[in-house]
Amino acid sequence: MPAIRISLQPAHALWIALVACAAPVFAQEQVAQGVQALAQQWAVEAVQKSQRAEPTPLRMDVTVGALDARVRLAACGNMEAYVPPGARLWGRSRVGVRCVDGISRWNVTLPVTVRALGEAWVVKTQLAAGTAVTESDVTRGEVDWAEEQGAILTDRAAWLGQTASRALTTGQALRQGMLRPAQVFQAGATVKIVAQGPGFQISSEAQALSAGVVGQQARVKMDNGRVTSGTVLDVRTVKIDL
Repeated sequence: MPAIRISLQPAHALWIALVACAAPVFAQEQVAQGVQALAQQWAVEAVQKSQRAEPTPLRMDVTVGALDARVRLAACGNMEAYVPPGARLWGRSRVGVRCVDGISRWNVTLPVTVRALGEAWVVKTQLAAGTAVTESDVTRGEVDWAEEQGAILTDRAAWLGQTASRALTTGQALRQGMLRPAQVFQAGATVKIVAQGPGFQISSEAQALSAGVVGQQARVKMDNGRVTSGTVLDVRTVKIDL
């Protein structure tokens, strides 16, 4: 049988070439979309499982970002998602997806943002560093608990009367590390010493040898010249355990 020759017009040849080039790109987009979809579903389910184990009033929102467009992945028959070592599903993090059944065993990570929305104590007006926090400076508001690393201060006693360790802006949630105990007396001040022992309590005056911060240790000098340390209770009282 004589050979059959087909002559393509230039436009037809160009169209076929474009289709041939686009096929791998389309397949790659499908793989990337499948990876992102798997990561999204897995992350949502993992966060929901965590909430069932430890119920909280927070509303969780999970968003997995797209795979880096420069990454090329072979088709995979079975993929599994996981949390990379050192990461956790809280705030800005990463979630991994690996191919466990395919021509090529690849392993990639995608960005994930986990928001935890709920009420917290927030700054009402801007506070300068060193400012003592009062009830008029703080209000209740909805914030993302996972937006920053520091734990949210849920107890009023944890911030009331404390001093801002840095400048705080309006709407910022109060977290650990933002506040420090207020200094209540200077070195050289006269303070009241309360000494306690089994079944008794005595009090006297002493001179502070160091600045006093509520809840922390301060050195004092007794009337008899003895130097000791105790816990600062308030603006002029130091407790010593005998």
